[in-house]
Amino acid sequence: NGSVQMECALLYTFLEVSPDCKFREQLHSLQSQGVVPFSKGGFCYDDVELQTDGNRSGHLQNGELVFDHEVNEEIVRIIAAQLAEIGDQFDKEIKARVVNDLVQHFLNENLSGEEITRCLSEAVEGLARAIPSDMEQEKAMLVLAMVLTKKIANTMPSLLQRVFSTTVNYISQQLHNYIVRMV
Repeated sequence: NGSVQMECALLYTFLEVSPDCKFREQLHSLQSQGVVPFSKGGFCYDDVELQTDGNRSGHLQNGELVFDHEVNEEIVRIIAAQLAEIGDQFDKEIKARVVNDLVQHFLNENLSGEEITRCLSEAVEGLARAIPSDMEQEKAMLVLAMVLTKKIANTMPSLLQRVFSTTVNYISQQLHNYIVRMV
């Protein structure tokens, strides 16, 4: 699914460029496990038609513009780096209790994916209300979700795969149109 690939790529790159990521080994293992859909040369996007002048074109797929993977990779890296800078500012505002509560939810094997996503969503929305910010609400929620992912994985690296997929699911459900506009 091309739309989830964008969210995957953005979250993965955000975590990769974050300076205080204590779970790099687990992060890179997401790639080898196929959780993160990357090719050797970058992100895997659907085949892009070669034009007669030798350039690759963007085209509409499922109503969304899909570009050459190299363009997307560079754009995603730039956006992820900018979001990581914002995330560093938000990081200090997030109380350990919020992170520890989420860690407990992620550790609870009895909670379904939907219940975990709802817990993450409630935490993000609560933080978005609590942390004063002059940025767009959607951008704040995106950054907060990604910072929470990093903080949970820093607290318990073994949860990375579950928290990564939950966050991608949350971002895809709640913020997909914002990400499409941003890219």
